[in-house]
Amino acid sequence: MSDNTTTSKTFSMPLGPVHVALEEPVYFHLTIEGETVRNVNLTSGHVHRGMEAMAAQRNFFKNQTLTERVCSLCSNSHSFTYCMAVENALGMSIPPRARYLRVVAEEIKRIASHLFNTAIQAHIIGFTSMFMHIMEVREIMQDVKETIYGNRMNLAANCIGGVKCDIDTELFSYLKKSLNTIEPMLRELEEIYLSDKMVIGRTKGLGILPKKDALELGVVGPVARGSGIVRDVRKDSPYAAYPDLDFKVISNEGCCVYSRVQIRFSELFESISLIRQCMERVPEGATITPIPHIPTGMATARTEAPRGEVFYYIRTNGTDVPERLKWRVPSYMNWEALGVMMKDCNVADVALITNTIDPCVSCTER
Repeated sequence: MSDNTTTSKTFSMPLGPVHVALEEPVYFHLTIEGETVRNVNLTSGHVHRGMEAMAAQRNFFKNQTLTERVCSLCSNSHSFTYCMAVENALGMSIPPRARYLRVVAEEIKRIASHLFNTAIQAHIIGFTSMFMHIMEVREIMQDVKETIYGNRMNLAANCIGGVKCDIDTELFSYLKKSLNTIEPMLRELEEIYLSDKMVIGRTKGLGILPKKDALELGVVGPVARGSGIVRDVRKDSPYAAYPDLDFKVISNEGCCVYSRVQIRFSELFESISLIRQCMERVPEGATITPIPHIPTGMATARTEAPRGEVFYYIRTNGTDVPERLKWRVPSYMNWEALGVMMKDCNVADVALITNTIDPCVSCTER
């Protein structure tokens, strides 16, 4: 006797807290029907470090070091934004040369960060040769960071009132040569990556985040721009030397994994252009200004990190220890979008979609 009745069975699937795509712990509770994801619940908090409480026990200078360790790939953005918040609270203006040097450090970090994300994306897809080639190019940028700043990850370039490291003519020449080396390599990698049938098959139309949902969820950075939202703090609320520089805000209406990869590749070339403009226009002069008397008050600052907007709030009480320091990171804003992106995707695509927001558990939980 045959039974033609089909019944769909839904079951729960735990994913994490250890992942293929993430080096940090976060737990996904997936509701699965066959091989299709029907619902996603995210549980984090495994690595909470209490950094905001620690910041209220350290002076302004020690917090430069602390905030740079909120996140690795966006480390420079945190010290950059923190210093801006303190300078706003103290009513400080930094020297013109320091404004340009801050942008140079930030864009160097942006290039390295985007390269890392696109490389990991290729790795998850199974495009191993592309992964190795992108990491090879990224290694050139790692050498740039080590040569100019003495560090490969945490640059320690920023300080309250300006920058710690000046860049002389010789180092600028080295930086220019390095950019000239990687640019044609990136053009070739971009063409191969975005035209490869395997990449297109695994990413185009996957992880859809409609513009309406992106706006409602308040996503930021390449995730927002990949859903057609033209939003970039560097343009919307210019800071440092960005008001004096020419660049485009890259956006894409595709709303999928493929469009977010395109965004990051295109932004690589904008970053290269920004660094070159800084090298051509940077004025001579001091790189730091003295810190004045610390008043009682509060201030905010925001910047465009590789992952999106970083926002800092500080409240001072007249001493060299802040009464309150709080920050909001881009990953915190982008996590919830995974519930929309993963709906009705295959289980095999979960890691790929997760990586497309360039997630950072470290800065989210801080």
